[in-house]
Amino acid sequence: MQSSGGDAEAPGCGLRVLVVGGGIAGLGAAQRLCRHPAFPHLRVLEATARAGGRIRSERSFGGVVEVGAHWIHGPSQGNPVFQLAAKYGLLGEKELSAENQLVETGGHVGLPSVSYASSGGSVSLELVAEMANLFYSLIDQTREFLHVAETPVPSVGEYLKKELSQHAARWTEDEGTRKLKLAILNSFFNLECCVSGTHSMDLVALAPFGEYTVLPGLDCTFPGGYQGLPDHIVASLPQDVMTFNKPVKTVHWNGSFQEAVSPGETFPVLVECEDGTCFPAHHVVLTVPLGFLKERLDTFFEPPLPTEKAEAIRKVGFGTNNKIFLEFAEPFWEPGCQHIQVVWEDASPLQDAAPAMRDAWFRKLIGFLVLPSFPSAHVLCGFIAGLESEFMETLSDAEVLQALTHVLRRATGNPQLPAPRAVLRSCWHSAPYTRGSYSYVAVGSTGDDIDLLAQPLPVGGEKPQLALGWDDVKAELVWDVGWCAWLWLLCVASLPSAWQPQSRLPSTGVPAAWTPATKLESQGHLVPRSTGRPRFQARMRAHLPRSNQRPGLGTESCSRYCLLGKPHIGCFTPPRTELCCPAGGRLTGSSL
Repeated sequence: MQSSGGDAEAPGCGLRVLVVGGGIAGLGAAQRLCRHPAFPHLRVLEATARAGGRIRSERSFGGVVEVGAHWIHGPSQGNPVFQLAAKYGLLGEKELSAENQLVETGGHVGLPSVSYASSGGSVSLELVAEMANLFYSLIDQTREFLHVAETPVPSVGEYLKKELSQHAARWTEDEGTRKLKLAILNSFFNLECCVSGTHSMDLVALAPFGEYTVLPGLDCTFPGGYQGLPDHIVASLPQDVMTFNKPVKTVHWNGSFQEAVSPGETFPVLVECEDGTCFPAHHVVLTVPLGFLKERLDTFFEPPLPTEKAEAIRKVGFGTNNKIFLEFAEPFWEPGCQHIQVVWEDASPLQDAAPAMRDAWFRKLIGFLVLPSFPSAHVLCGFIAGLESEFMETLSDAEVLQALTHVLRRATGNPQLPAPRAVLRSCWHSAPYTRGSYSYVAVGSTGDDIDLLAQPLPVGGEKPQLALGWDDVKAELVWDVGWCAWLWLLCVASLPSAWQPQSRLPSTGVPAAWTPATKLESQGHLVPRSTGRPRFQARMRAHLPRSNQRPGLGTESCSRYCLLGKPHIGCFTPPRTELCCPAGGRLTGSSL
């Protein structure tokens, strides 16, 4: 096959490198490669009309809303996203303060400001705190199986339910209270699905769950929008590097391709676009979302990927998280409210229920965050994960608005609650070049699958042609948003301090393959493994802000929640409950 796009690439000496995908991973790779004289011919092919991938800030409701990546999780000096944001002047004084960077967090989502029962009325925040302490203590326990020879059960969900059933058997309250406890716990299961980017925690592998860790720093946002980060990276690139609206159809690799404008020169890779344009290259860095790769795996590569790589792509999990923004003329929530929880009283994590999706999709919502006030609007942001999230995408705005209005009226006990006057939502599963939000290590897969995928193609070849990565702004680098950049080439460019050179391109002295020492996901941040083995290992809690709470596991330094539902960290030995927080609220909850 010969190139039909010879006029699109200026002939001349030097290696030609194509980056497929203009998300944060691809942009980071391009920025790094542009700095090196060995790559005079670099081009980024982006399928859509904009850069940033699942970083997507929109002007709406009179302000900026984050349809994709939302927070910098663990904003501190060890976080490459934080470093870039600081470099470009995208953060405020509070976010840049040393005090903010030094706060140690447990990685768990903060407690709600108010909790509503689905039938109407408030749920005791003390009871919510007690169940949160139990749930997150068990979550912490799941990370202890990293180095064991065999786990008691395959998945995180199965382990949690097994342990919770034993706890529930010892509860002595009346039946109504026991059911309410299980309903609250079910809400935390739904929340954890959002955090892990999965439909069910039964799909998340137990053994590798402990590979994730969290960097210090209180989660922060971009005052002017997350989009400022990719926009600044694009502005730093040469003007002719970015090519938009150029979706790729097939990557032909391990071949010998020619073009008319460069007679006698051959290229091992040819990237064929959907419009018929072809781009020859010596090296290709592929940073597309894992959901896209999964859907087109059988046709996207010619020849097909080696069996073991294809199987690894199939095994790694990939889920959908979405946001639903509701605009109100006036707030119905109290001043200072930050997080509204809705507890479905008939739900239990110990029972498998499968009601009709149309009648129950909204029950997967974890609740609503109250966004900072806009000049003339008040906005709630709901989060939903899994198949229910994907079903929501098939509904009209009117149907979504009607369903959530009913939920809020029912929960608040106010049938006259004014309906939201507008709705805005993400639809990441429907997006043809995304097909979901972000990844997780699924049952049946391990970190070894990621190690395997990190090896460039052809395997064992002296001249690497193709580096696979997926744009996961979990990758927020940005929001565990898909699978964006965990592979070697991606982070080579984007996170220079996190990757070390292992080999060099012939005759250039430029690293040909990099080994990830750390990985940044929108859910967490990667830090070097103590074993030195390359694998992602930080768990950025995508989408949701973390509080500085860390339920303990029978140690002296652990956290408790006061009667006001506020998390506190102190030095005390469980199960003492008489201690008081600085505000005077009695600390409660128990550790295992």
